Amino acid sequence: MLRVVPACGLLGISLLGWAAQDARAQAVAEEGNATLAPVTVTANPLGAAEQIAPVSVLAGEELTQRGQSTLGQTLDGLPGVSSTYFGPNASRPVIRGLDGERIRLLSNGAPTTDLSGQSYDHAVPMDPLVMERVEVVRGPAALQYGGNAVGGVVNVIDNRIPREPQFDAAGGVSGRADASLATGNRERAGALVLEAGNARYTVHADVMSRNAQDMSVPITLSCSRGGATIQAQRLCNSAARSWGGALGASVFGDEGYFGLSVTSYGSEYGTVAEENVMIDMQTVRVALEGERRRLQGPLQSLKVQASRTEYRHTELDAGAPLTLFRRDGSDLRLQTRHAPLGPFEGVLGLQAESSRYSADGDTVLAPFSRTRQSAVFVQEDLPRTWGRLSVGVRAESVQVASQGHPTASGFFVGQRSFQPRSFALGSLWQLAPAWQLTGNFSSTQRAPRDYEMFVNGYHVATNTTDVGNPDLGLERSRNLDLGLAWKQGADRVQLQAFLHEFDNYIGLMLSDASTNPATYRYDQMQARFRGLEAGSDLRLMSGPRRLDLNLRGDVVRADNLSTGQPLPRIAPMRLGATFVVSEGKWSARIGADRLAAQDRVPEGQRATAGYTLWHAGASYRTKVERSTLLWYARLENIGNTLAYSASSILTQSVPGRAPLPGRSLRAGLQISF
Repeated sequence: MLRVVPACGLLGISLLGWAAQDARAQAVAEEGNATLAPVTVTANPLGAAEQIAPVSVLAGEELTQRGQSTLGQTLDGLPGVSSTYFGPNASRPVIRGLDGERIRLLSNGAPTTDLSGQSYDHAVPMDPLVMERVEVVRGPAALQYGGNAVGGVVNVIDNRIPREPQFDAAGGVSGRADASLATGNRERAGALVLEAGNARYTVHADVMSRNAQDMSVPITLSCSRGGATIQAQRLCNSAARSWGGALGASVFGDEGYFGLSVTSYGSEYGTVAEENVMIDMQTVRVALEGERRRLQGPLQSLKVQASRTEYRHTELDAGAPLTLFRRDGSDLRLQTRHAPLGPFEGVLGLQAESSRYSADGDTVLAPFSRTRQSAVFVQEDLPRTWGRLSVGVRAESVQVASQGHPTASGFFVGQRSFQPRSFALGSLWQLAPAWQLTGNFSSTQRAPRDYEMFVNGYHVATNTTDVGNPDLGLERSRNLDLGLAWKQGADRVQLQAFLHEFDNYIGLMLSDASTNPATYRYDQMQARFRGLEAGSDLRLMSGPRRLDLNLRGDVVRADNLSTGQPLPRIAPMRLGATFVVSEGKWSARIGADRLAAQDRVPEGQRATAGYTLWHAGASYRTKVERSTLLWYARLENIGNTLAYSASSILTQSVPGRAPLPGRSLRAGLQISF
């Protein structure tokens, strides 16, 4: 049964009362339909015009063109961002070599509850088809989201709880429909997003569906299913289908808003490490959100976010259920902006999360467990004539309890408690009208997750034996980020350098490759991550026909200082370039990404060869009455190049059996109205 925390309900009723009391008609757009400009909010709670933290934003046609079946693959290739790539159906973002619980996934600024951080085969229950915008914040600057954000934050924004009126007093309807086909995996995908209302309220609805067959690859592979073995240039057991939908609504007043949403998502997909293993995943999320602005007194605004999620997936072998995984969680976040204290402007907040985890069935991987955590945080900004200073502090309390298992023994039973403390200091210098220099320093602490401590068993979907460590302590890190940016007209160049020094870094390390399957253990070590990332957009030709050049590149060097060995699953140096030509309604692009060989791997693990992937795309935008039609096409891996991902565990656990996708053409039509 879905439950909403009672305190959240009381706060929601209060905010709803404020919104109803203050509601009145407002003209917010011409012709009854508003197009809201993208605003980066994830690392910018005070609404400053310039960002101290390095941020990337995908929205509009760029998000449509880049969209893949998973969040990780959609973001892969942004400077500093790679993917865990567990085939085409499960991949999580990797930022600056950091993955898992060091990357905080958010939905409209609120934490998500799933099991994607526990294992590489567990999919993120979000689909790019219904995303409005994705914000990627690199590094630990988004401290208000916890020690789990030391690598960065990925915030998916879908407007399921509208925060601003979408229409004027006369009301209206807006939306978009998207349909696409892809040749590489014979995918058929579609989505419909609708919004209706007036100046006082907005109702949101969306549905999506995606259906794909086994993915085309540049090499012939064997596949044994149903008692038969075939040879084909297909990635065995990579077919999938997914579906989902949401309903949401908000009511608005002069001084704020209050909204609710219900989201459902499901997916059935093959886990490519095993030829007959499938995952059947279902999740339901109920969220509420509201904000009261322009308060009188020491607090200028109050915002509440709360949600309840029930997530479960079953791992099946040849159709027979093996293990049922569950994680049910609730969260509450209160954030307020205080009145200026002299020159200081700031926000402070409270956050509470709780979840229960279980895994039951023929194969038992981990005990039942419960996690509770609470936190207080504050972020202050000090505007100066030369730029801005920012300081943040966060204190957390975390309790993780293993409750054993009703049918299996051998698991740790007991509770661990942690008190993480973190702080961050950032600055922005306006060196000249076109030049900015930014710096971020932080000291963060992260409590180990339940599975990092308590897991102990064979995981059929990854074909590995995973062993946890109940004695894990706090993971501590010191982080430095320096950035230099230049912007003039349509041209921009940005360079970032970063350093992460970890005490007690928690890593899933290969312990014994001689066992079948291989044994991986969670262990702690001294670790260092350092690297560079760069990106630029240059206007080479102006006028009716424009020519732009996008350049990008990054490199990460990650070392286990306790052993002197490199850390595993680190993306190699990457360089990329894309030319974009546009004229009137037309746009076309062609580009390539070069990935170097990755031979800095721990002793006994496999290196990956370097490769170059070419891509091209085109779009045509036209208007039909009040609707805009966007025809688009993208050709991936033009040369059908054989390549393997260095940041994927598949390269080690099933060597040679899980290459990256081969040549594929995706074409679609998006209608906005």
